[in-house]
Amino acid sequence: MATRKTSEPFWWLLFAAGGMVAALLVPVHLLVHGLAVPLGWTSISHARMLALAGHPLVKLYLFALIALPLYHWAHRFRFILEDLGLRGLRTPIAILCYGAAVLGTVATLWVLWQI
Repeated sequence: MATRKTSEPFWWLLFAAGGMVAALLVPVHLLVHGLAVPLGWTSISHARMLALAGHPLVKLYLFALIALPLYHWAHRFRFILEDLGLRGLRTPIAILCYGAAVLGTVATLWVLWQI
């Protein structure tokens, strides 16, 4: 019996990594940049923030913070749509969901490259 090759493990890997980033890094990032800075608990100038964003390790962090949760969303949204009864559209749904995540990843790379 021949086994069929599939890309499913790759998408599950990105799903898991995105879930981990969404659970651990996003809340901390939102706490610091969404509450601490605006409420004045800590201060950082716009120029300093831009200089920090230009550092390669910070760019890598921002890339992981943005791109990996996109794949988590894509995988979860795909299976939600299939569970809602759209099983006949499995391939187009997968292409649209993962395509949106890939497009978001490319856009993230482009923006980070501009900094």
